[in-house]
Amino acid sequence: MARSHLTLAALATSAVPDLDIAGTRSFSYDLHGDFESALLMSRDGTELIIRVPASQEAETEQSADLVALRSLTAGVRARLPFDVPEYVGQTPIGGTRAVVYTFVPGDKVALENVQPGDGLAASIGRAIAAIHSLPASFVAEAGLPTMSAAECLKSAKSLITSATATGLVPAALATRWNEAVDDEELWRFQPAVINGALSIDSFIVREETVVGLVGWSALRVGDPARDLHWVLGMNADAAESAIEAYSLARGAASDPNLLFRGTLYAELELARWLMHGRELHDQLIIDDAVSMLDSLVERVHDDEVDPLAPRTGPIMAVTEVQALLDATPLDRESGDAAQGLLPVTEDRPPVDDEFDRDDD
Repeated sequence: MARSHLTLAALATSAVPDLDIAGTRSFSYDLHGDFESALLMSRDGTELIIRVPASQEAETEQSADLVALRSLTAGVRARLPFDVPEYVGQTPIGGTRAVVYTFVPGDKVALENVQPGDGLAASIGRAIAAIHSLPASFVAEAGLPTMSAAECLKSAKSLITSATATGLVPAALATRWNEAVDDEELWRFQPAVINGALSIDSFIVREETVVGLVGWSALRVGDPARDLHWVLGMNADAAESAIEAYSLARGAASDPNLLFRGTLYAELELARWLMHGRELHDQLIIDDAVSMLDSLVERVHDDEVDPLAPRTGPIMAVTEVQALLDATPLDRESGDAAQGLLPVTEDRPPVDDEFDRDDD
């Protein structure tokens, strides 16, 4: 049985000594129900949120999120043009723990509602650029993953190898993906601090401006394209506005192959979904992934769409990959812990190093 907001408020007083709560109500960033949450108002006007994980995956995510939030020192946060929740306290409950954070007020927005121009789309681009411009040293000091370009490439190759070994990936896709990872020019980039799990649900918005960002469980140094592939799922003009603002903010650090790798990452989400189904021995997920892969290769053959790189054949645009995911029979409502374009279910795989696995 789900805990009431009053029960969660009582837990908060245990987690935070001397907390004087004036009001509380149920609240959730988590549309898929992975957390039980309540919004708290203290008598001094401070707004807090308490979250209790409802699954093992959510508990793992929360633990990683706590490590990341604690690594974001006051100096690091001062470099960001938006607010990030702060850890306030915790208390054990039922084999897990309830964690209290500061609350970042604002709204969520649907991907399709992001409009082009120097409004929200540009604000999203600048927000991502600010993350990628952070100094990498604090990530290493916190013991968070730090991946070189070669390690990012190795991770992508590992996923492709594992997926194709199932015999369920169409040969045309396997060939195209392998051509992309064999293109050395594509993988010459400077790693940067990345959030690692960005989606539109990560952003808290007020008046067409990003004012907060939630969900930091995959914070690391890695490929900046991992934070941008979902942006290409906006309408074309909005995506262009976001990428232009990002590039202007990053300046000389911009990578000419960023969007090629972003498109590759978007397509490899289908391979990742396939491997998740194999790991769970869930035939429904496997069949779903196979269907999407088949649709992907059919569209590639039927249409002239965005290439992965000048040397490769045509590949499906990110918006078309998103449409595939949206059209599948499984229920995939995304929450603030969304995995980019990864289909979200209650047993979705946690975000880990780039594609969740690497060679030992």
